[in-house]
Amino acid sequence: MEAEEISVDEIEQKRDLLNVEAERRRKSRDELNDSTREFAGQRDKLNSEVRKLIEEAGEHKRHRDELNEKVKEAKEQREIWNRKYSETGSELVDLRRNMSPKTGIPISKLKRDLKALEFKQMTTVLTPDKEKEIVEQMSKVQSEIKKREKSLQSDPKYAETLKDVNEAKEKAEYYHKTVSVLAEEAQSEHDKMMELYDKADAVRQQADDFQAKFVEVKIRADEEHRKHIEAIHQVHDFDKLLYGIRQKQRRPYGAQQDMEKVNREAQELFERFKKGDKLSTEDIMILQKSGYL
Repeated sequence: MEAEEISVDEIEQKRDLLNVEAERRRKSRDELNDSTREFAGQRDKLNSEVRKLIEEAGEHKRHRDELNEKVKEAKEQREIWNRKYSETGSELVDLRRNMSPKTGIPISKLKRDLKALEFKQMTTVLTPDKEKEIVEQMSKVQSEIKKREKSLQSDPKYAETLKDVNEAKEKAEYYHKTVSVLAEEAQSEHDKMMELYDKADAVRQQADDFQAKFVEVKIRADEEHRKHIEAIHQVHDFDKLLYGIRQKQRRPYGAQQDMEKVNREAQELFERFKKGDKLSTEDIMILQKSGYL
């Protein structure tokens, strides 16, 4: 039985539909690629912002570390002068004890008495006469303290030790204040650093979101491109099929060879074609060889 001829109109219709499909896939691919470029641009912009935030945070970290090093040094100095103050203070107490009169009230007791009188004057409601009495007592005690201290300071050893005590106290207080100021500045730098790191994490998350969208859309764009190319190849295959049909129409009928196996394969391919299956280049060559084209 003579093989059924393939309809040229049917082939051209399928070819035109594939052309439409290829164009639709191309348009979809290009739109998706536009989206990937937009997502990539947003991602890169945010990643650039993250880098700037990290760099700024790094500056605060370096400054914080420098301040913490100064805090450490100031603490060491404070410890040195506190120890010096304790040592010289003990020496001064010993000197005062040795130089004080064997009789009479010790100067340390006089100072305690003076503080007690001052506290009583400030916290107690007194009659004018009683307040006058306390003021006179305070004056006498102060006078005695000054007299005793003047006598003590006339001794070179005592005067030198007192000077060392005052210097040590002043230095210890200075470094204590320095520690407090530097530690506060270091904490401020630390807080700024952490704030910037937190902000960088938030911006990085936004960048990661855009990266996820980029990857998702890129996969879709690549798939649309693959289907576009596949449709284009199929259009080319149908062009070859149409060309073969037209060439067949120009040659004598008796030119076909009797190849039963090839014809059976060609018949199966032809039936698949009529059902809408796609034909590869190899399939078309079988049809050509069998005489369907």
